[in-house]
Parts: sequence; C-alpha cells; structure tokens
Amino acid sequence: MRLENRKIIVSGGPTREWIDPVRYISNASSGKMGVAIADAAYNRCINTVFIHGPVEHSIIANKPYQCIGVETTVDMLEAIQQELSPNTILIMAAAPADYAPVHKSPVKIKKNNDTLTIALKRNPDILKSIANMRKGNKQLSDITLIGFAAETTNIMQYGKTKLVEKELAMICINDVSGTDSGFGSDYNEVTIMLANEETIHLHKMTKKEVAENILQIIETMV
Repeated sequence: MRLENRKIIVSGGPTREWIDPVRYISNASSGKMGVAIADAAYNRCINTVFIHGPVEHSIIANKPYQCIGVETTVDMLEAIQQELSPNTILIMAAAPADYAPVHKSPVKIKKNNDTLTIALKRNPDILKSIANMRKGNKQLSDITLIGFAAETTNIMQYGKTKLVEKELAMICINDVSGTDSGFGSDYNEVTIMLANEETIHLHKMTKKEVAENILQIIETMV
C-alpha cells in the first residue's frame, strides 16, 4: 500500500537524563539508523517527522522533513504524543534511556567519597504508553507501531517479548554487542519480526539499505 496519504513519525538517537549540570546518563546511539529511516519514509510520504535526541547536527542538517530535537525520555514521549494523529505510523528507532535519576543535583557533584550512589527511577516506556493511548482513543485506534530492540544477549527472545507486550505490528531486532554494526556504525544487521512472528533476516548492510527494506515491508503491511 502506498504511504503518501499517511503520517510517519520516526524517532532516533539517544536521550539524556541529567545527574547534575555536567553529567548525564545516556547511551551510544548515534541517530544514524533513525535518520536513514526518516529519509526512506520521506521518499514515500511528505508528511514525515523526525523526533530525535541529542545527535550530531551534521546528520540532520538540511533535511526536507521536520526535525524535532528533545533531551529526555519524557521529552521524547511528549513530543511524539503531540505529533500523533489518526492514520499515523510510528517507527521507534530511538534508544531512550530506561532510567533517570530520582533527583538532579543543582550543582556539580564533587568527588568527596570513594563511592557514589545515585537513586534511579524507571522512565515511561514510550511504545507501551502509545499502545495504551491507542486503546483509549478511538481516533488513534488505527495508528501502526513499529519498534526496535537493541540487544546483546538472547536477542530473539527479548525481541519477541517486546513485540507482544507493546502490541507492535513489527519489531527490528539487532545485536549491538559488536563493533562492526549497530550503534555508531554506518552498517546494521537486523532481524525483522512481524506480529504473526514471521521473521525476515537482513544481513549486514548499510543503514540506508536497512531503512529501505524496512519501509518496503511496511508498505506490504499497512
């Protein structure tokens, strides 16, 4: 099915959860996979929005679609919620932080002790939150949710669990334990699992090629 009459929201990059004014919790996501997907989506649907965490400006410079920058996981959830509308496809390629400090120190924490304990609280799960919104809002009942699972162990098992628990149409599962693909790389190797648990393996290829494959599969689903 053609996507030109849909709205496509793509998320990408990491989020940051601040410990004090100079330190934060984050991860190694570069946002390159999200940008590649947004590029592929825009080629099919002008109404494409890219919501991203802190990424290098060069990868989003001069993009023809709207780019919305956010900082924290809660910021990303709120930005996505504001952009949702009926008939939307959400492709959640970002790597939002799962936890945030319970308290952010207003001043830089000094190294006065040999150890430092920081209490963390769990962040909202963005896809699960949107899935719950979809249940409670008839106008959003037709949105399509696509997820990513960046794992280092038991990748298929964890990916399947996320697919089911978050009520996704599709999940893209990738092993990020290596250095030749995944986070920060221009390459990725992904196994796509559909809602019926059919799997499609994409051998190592550029993230642009992975993105094209993902969009081609979405076109056959929606």
